[in-house]
Amino acid sequence: MDGSIHLFERLPQVDSVPQSEKQIAQPSARARPLVGLIRNVRSHRNEGRQQAEVLGDNVLLATPHRRSELAGVLADFAAQQVDYLAIDGGDGTVRDVLTCGAGVFGESWPTVIILPGGKTNALALDLGVPTDWSFDDALTAIENGRLVHRHPLVIAQRDNERAQVRGFAMGAGVFNQVIALGQRSHDLGAFNHAVVAITGLWSVGQAILGFSGNKWRQGTPMRIQQSDGTELPHLGGLPASERYMLFASTLQKYPAGLDPFHDVDGPLQVAVLDNARRRLLFGLPAMLRGSASAKTRRRGYHAFGDTAVDLDLSQSFILDGEAFPAGQYRVSAGPKLRFVVP
Repeated sequence: MDGSIHLFERLPQVDSVPQSEKQIAQPSARARPLVGLIRNVRSHRNEGRQQAEVLGDNVLLATPHRRSELAGVLADFAAQQVDYLAIDGGDGTVRDVLTCGAGVFGESWPTVIILPGGKTNALALDLGVPTDWSFDDALTAIENGRLVHRHPLVIAQRDNERAQVRGFAMGAGVFNQVIALGQRSHDLGAFNHAVVAITGLWSVGQAILGFSGNKWRQGTPMRIQQSDGTELPHLGGLPASERYMLFASTLQKYPAGLDPFHDVDGPLQVAVLDNARRRLLFGLPAMLRGSASAKTRRRGYHAFGDTAVDLDLSQSFILDGEAFPAGQYRVSAGPKLRFVVP
């Protein structure tokens, strides 16, 4: 992996919440809602930010500097029964909060507010949250805005479901290299839509123009099994034990107007490329619009919805910008979360 992407040695351990507590949280009877605000001071928009803002006495502010501090912060928020959980950071911050909070809230999460402070904010874009949305704007939206629902991905080890991580966009195979390229684009000052454009054009160009030994054209050993127990068919172009790319998500809207799962139903959406044949890669524009032809699908493209998939991965996978180790995993849609939007 590129040195700018941290590779976790193992998945976090999430303690189980008693079944009796796994219920949807009920609205609070407080006159003023209590808001727990987690701010990642290292996020792109928050770097060098002065903490002189005045927050109301109904706001609990936490600025943890390590992931290991999140569980304690969230446990304190839960003990005080916060009505809203505000997350100020990028997609990686959201991933860490959802992962650490799984053992605290179970399925009884407070309503979530996303403040897009990171270099990539795919969830905020999906929700329709402006990049300049402030905390004050979000507080106003509690009264005047709307609520929308999303399911996070849950990626758990099949032999130990307590070892899990949660987020919204997962990839494996050549997707890892695309994300590494995106990190380098950040270093050049490109963010959000610009990153999608730069990494997309460069990656496709390398894959189409490169020789067979080019790393952009190589497969990755992986096994994909759908929830009904059937193996996802392999349509050739690489050994049956390898795939070119896998992408899974529960997002509904994507950057730059992309809509890869336009006609796909199911809480979990999965796309797979079996190979890097040029005839297949030339169909990428249609795949990204959700309008791939039957011929493109016969050449090795799969896009489907499911409740869960089992993956055997011989190399690391990416979840919301960070790498996690190879292993045997079940990927499913997590509990329905409520989000405040404008």
